[in-house]
Amino acid sequence: MVTTSSVLDRARGALRSEPRIDMHRTPIDLVFANGVMTVEGEVDNIAAKKLALEHIAALPEVTGIVDRLHVKPAQAMGDGQIRDLVRDALLQEPTLTELAIREIIKGKVEPVRQPAMGAKGVVTIRVDDGVVTLDGNVPSFAEKCLAGVLAWWVPGSRDVVNGLGVEPLEEDSDEEITEAVRVALEKDPFVDAAQIRVATANRVVTLAGLVPTDAERDMAEFDAWYVFGVDRVTNRIAVRR
Repeated sequence: MVTTSSVLDRARGALRSEPRIDMHRTPIDLVFANGVMTVEGEVDNIAAKKLALEHIAALPEVTGIVDRLHVKPAQAMGDGQIRDLVRDALLQEPTLTELAIREIIKGKVEPVRQPAMGAKGVVTIRVDDGVVTLDGNVPSFAEKCLAGVLAWWVPGSRDVVNGLGVEPLEEDSDEEITEAVRVALEKDPFVDAAQIRVATANRVVTLAGLVPTDAERDMAEFDAWYVFGVDRVTNRIAVRR
């Protein structure tokens, strides 16, 4: 007989078996009821967050997940400062110049930019307790992913909820995910994207290539994890010693 405690035991066992998750130093709280698992806590990085959710989703008894799992920020920031940095990153990105930008301040929607020739989409930014939410619509999956990556790059961000729709509707296929990861790597000033190869199969991204430092190898991997739709990243990038 399957019981709530047995499901929770198997969930905790799966999380403890994942090398990227340290359940002793960064414990994850689990609550299971009516097929829905609530996952709450703060982990070290985006890889640990996504892998934790993947392990929970793999349990046959889990039919839904309430995601309250956040990432420890690289720098402590208030919501206003995070919102300002996300807004400025979107405004300064050349490929997003045709998007209208809005932000929610104290519950009110405040316009930031309205392109003179008419907007091809709109992004609304909201930040609550370090969690960035992006709502609206954009013309392509690549722009949706890039907006999300830019929000993740803000050092105070604890999570990014990318609710941007794509109009016209565009499937987030493996090819689209590969292209979005390439764009993220090219935009990262700390990564030499020319030295990295990207491939995707069933939402699993594989990175290969050669970089000069462990730090650059890690940054390239996190860039891939930040892309919407990526379920797992296999990092085969070598470091030139």
